[in-house]
Amino acid sequence: MARTPAPFAPFEWMIAWRYLRARRAEGGVSVMTWISLVGITLAVFALIATLAVRSGFRAEFVDTILGANAHVTVYSAGQVDASGRVTREIADYEAMAARIAEVAGVTRAAPLVKGQVMASAAGRNTGVEVYGIAARDLATLPRIADPEAAFGDIGRFGEGVAIGSGVARELGLGPGNRITLISPDGVKTAFGTSPRVKAYEVTYIFTAGRYDIDRTRLYMPFAEAQSFFNREGAADEIEVMVTDPERVDDYALPILRAAGESGQVWTWQDASGSFLRALEVEDNVMFVILSILVLIAAMNIVSGLIMLVKNKGRDIGILRTMGLTEGSVLRVFFICGAFTGLIGTVAGVILGCLFAIYIDPIFSFVNYAMGGGVWDPAVRGIYQLPARLEAADVLSAVALSLGLSFVVTIFPARRAARMNPVEALRYE
Repeated sequence: MARTPAPFAPFEWMIAWRYLRARRAEGGVSVMTWISLVGITLAVFALIATLAVRSGFRAEFVDTILGANAHVTVYSAGQVDASGRVTREIADYEAMAARIAEVAGVTRAAPLVKGQVMASAAGRNTGVEVYGIAARDLATLPRIADPEAAFGDIGRFGEGVAIGSGVARELGLGPGNRITLISPDGVKTAFGTSPRVKAYEVTYIFTAGRYDIDRTRLYMPFAEAQSFFNREGAADEIEVMVTDPERVDDYALPILRAAGESGQVWTWQDASGSFLRALEVEDNVMFVILSILVLIAAMNIVSGLIMLVKNKGRDIGILRTMGLTEGSVLRVFFICGAFTGLIGTVAGVILGCLFAIYIDPIFSFVNYAMGGGVWDPAVRGIYQLPARLEAADVLSAVALSLGLSFVVTIFPARRAARMNPVEALRYE
């Protein structure tokens, strides 16, 4: 009794390989194979490149938030002062910060004084947001204290102020220059409140990586900020840092309890939640759209296989009369289609990974070719197009491409397997 050959036997691979190498007389099949291959390659490349940029943009955006802002901000719910006005100042800020610092997972709790003023230098003016903070706390902010993206000496922060690179560029300032701050809520006199005007030396210029931060932020020593904004003996809020910012909601309730009855908390996810949710929705939509692109590219495999089956009808009839089973014929043409999808996927993965790895020189070339101004940080918030390769993104692109390629190959392969050998040879 003849033994049935195992699936995907060597002779099936040999026949499939001969069919893929179409002769000149079958140039149409060869062209369709190349079109399918290029289509799958470009679709997978676009999918991986988009996923890498998406991951890089979110990572860069979150990193700039966490590197220059509080993970959790504690406010006062408000209380009525002696004049009958509601004030949100925190009088017992030292005790509150000490209690919050004892919460498990909290790495730092620092009091802040905040205010908005007009900054002036060399005849130029701009609005800035002042953060009054202790020097030891400023040194713990990664995006602010990074020496590779800063000018001046952060160790001299107590002698002046630290400003963002955007503020420095707007006012034409450098380390050692003086900046004048003008606050409308200044000295209280018998004739009313007069503006407060004071000049400070710029001792440190930082680049946080976010345009809106670098363009508007100024750090001032905490005690000086209390005096400048009339906050003697009080703070506006408590800036809290935690060990795992992605799980900040787990820390919110313990921090709120430590803050006391008058405390309120606001996390970084609360502040940027709408933007992050918009990014997530956009990511899902882009993945669906690019998945359709991969499907369209995979459908070219069907066209090529249908042409191949039509051209190889006589060969199929002869092979069937020689004893080749329907399963073997199906697997031969399945290998033809799947091999095209596999090679296209591998090429697309290589191109997509190279794009993500070398995105900086590629983007620099595009920016140069377009005459500059392709990426506006004032609109996009960050200074360059980021890309971050993640194994999960690459694997999802590979699984999607191979899955669609294998599925669409089955239908023309079944048609070839069910071809009647008598009908195939009738007119030969």
